[in-house]
Amino acid sequence: MDAAWNTLRVEFVGSASQIDGGLWDAFFPAPLEGRFWYETLETSGLSGQFEFHYALVKSGDRTLGIAPCFVHNVPVALVAPRAVAWVLDRLSQWFPRIAYQRTLFVGSPCSDEGTIGLADGVALGDVAGVLGSALLAKASELGAPMIVFKDFPARSLAGLASLSGRGGFFPMVSFPGTLLRLQGRDLDAYLRSLTGMQRHNLRKKWKRSKAVLALDSRVVLSPSDSELAEIYGLFVQTYLKGRTKFERLDLKFFQSVRKRPEARFIVQRDAKTGALVAFMLVFLLGSRVVNKFIGIDYGRAGQTYLYFRLFEAALDFAHGVSAAEIQSGQTGYRAKLDLGHRLVPLHNLVRHSNPLVHTLYRAVGSRVTWSGLDDDLKVFLRAHPEEVSRAAPR
Repeated sequence: MDAAWNTLRVEFVGSASQIDGGLWDAFFPAPLEGRFWYETLETSGLSGQFEFHYALVKSGDRTLGIAPCFVHNVPVALVAPRAVAWVLDRLSQWFPRIAYQRTLFVGSPCSDEGTIGLADGVALGDVAGVLGSALLAKASELGAPMIVFKDFPARSLAGLASLSGRGGFFPMVSFPGTLLRLQGRDLDAYLRSLTGMQRHNLRKKWKRSKAVLALDSRVVLSPSDSELAEIYGLFVQTYLKGRTKFERLDLKFFQSVRKRPEARFIVQRDAKTGALVAFMLVFLLGSRVVNKFIGIDYGRAGQTYLYFRLFEAALDFAHGVSAAEIQSGQTGYRAKLDLGHRLVPLHNLVRHSNPLVHTLYRAVGSRVTWSGLDDDLKVFLRAHPEEVSRAAPR
């Protein structure tokens, strides 16, 4: 670190708009989700679920880093292994508070990776210590006994290493992200990048689907109110089918995000009836397309293979904008792996203010594995045991 930065401090603000836009652009360049994303979350009616804060690391008048944070009352069963979740569910019938843990998170409720944005020349290890101390004080002020650095990639763990020592934080495996590197600039190049079995199965799904359902696909910049209502209806169908639910988004979120120039809606309609059958909300961030949320009409399940048709449309969009990769988020791994995505290890750093609870969580957290988090991952790791080592925190 520069010798002039010998006195660091942390200030907290309560809104992304209180931070200069130039700092957002510099600290969260594409393909990171920056100011547009946090302003969208703040204007999406999520205040009942999340309380947003932003930690600014400063030296004198200069801002060196931005750490987005939020407070959330987390259902413990969401992050606990199944056997522990079962016990907690029973105990919560008599002790309701045991089912939730008020937590101060560093990261974003809905982003694929936790990020602390830093100025050029500033390393994460330079600011980790002062940031950790400030978070301890802020968590106490907010009545949040637990602090979690949420879903940070492996490359960040070395910079946060000081928190795992005297800071008292411990690492825990999280749901991995998924990323597809696009080889070439068209569908044929993508298909050639797959294994023979993946390519054969995907072509078979597309062929069967197109034989039973003709679709009209288009990319919409800002859907009308009526189309947005259809989109939200499909989103709810998909949300209710999912097993892991961290945030609850309502129509107001989609009304807010459609105003953002980074957002695109890929919509697919039945070519005969015009009924909306699938959509994907994507962000175009530099050379990356982020597959953010989808919605599918599950009443048309079976030979329609709508998810794979939707991804075909997303590929067409990505190739059209010369994207280098598609980031598809956590969970729903079976289909994503079939489509050629690779797993991106993500980790949490956790600290509880109660030493006894901290020791318990640490013991449980050390046993969390990809196989224990998700059945699709369990099947994948049986076939690819070499991937197990990539999941462990380093």
